[in-house]
Amino acid sequence: MELVRNVPPLVLIFIFYYFLSGQVMSFLALTLFSLPVLKGFRMLSRCSWHPVHVSAFVSALITLATFEGAYITEIVRAGIQSIEKGTWEAAYALGLSRWQQLRYVILPLAAQRILPPLAGQFISTIKDSAIVSVISIPELTFQGMELMSATYLIFEVWIVITALYLLLTLALSLAIGRWEIYLRRSEA
Repeated sequence: MELVRNVPPLVLIFIFYYFLSGQVMSFLALTLFSLPVLKGFRMLSRCSWHPVHVSAFVSALITLATFEGAYITEIVRAGIQSIEKGTWEAAYALGLSRWQQLRYVILPLAAQRILPPLAGQFISTIKDSAIVSVISIPELTFQGMELMSATYLIFEVWIVITALYLLLTLALSLAIGRWEIYLRRSEA
């Protein structure tokens, strides 16, 4: 987790797309075709099998999920560890199992502490998605750059891209804000 959190996501995308995807696909091909069930298929496809890369979209998805997942894991861990020891002891004293302690006592309390930084991380994920355009994923920024090269309306396109990102992140921020209010009301 420390390795993933301390490496820029752009570097992770390049490593996964250009190096690991070819290695993983080669390994999967060797493993898949060595299964006894697929021996006949191996004979049929021997002439046409060439190792392929994982698609750019799958590479971007796995890389962003790994990168953002490392941060989200730390947020959830810190939220659970922030619950006072007395709360854990009280849940244990009630005779709850470890799973029941987490489900009914600890996680509802931790959710209120986790929600604000988690919302920030989800907003960061939306903004970080722009970097996948380097491996030709047609996401919002990539499409905007394509439009700029075709129309030469650079300023106007950047304003629209900015407005769309603002719309996405603001909507998420407002939704999380309402969820926080709901959690506070249900607690009272």
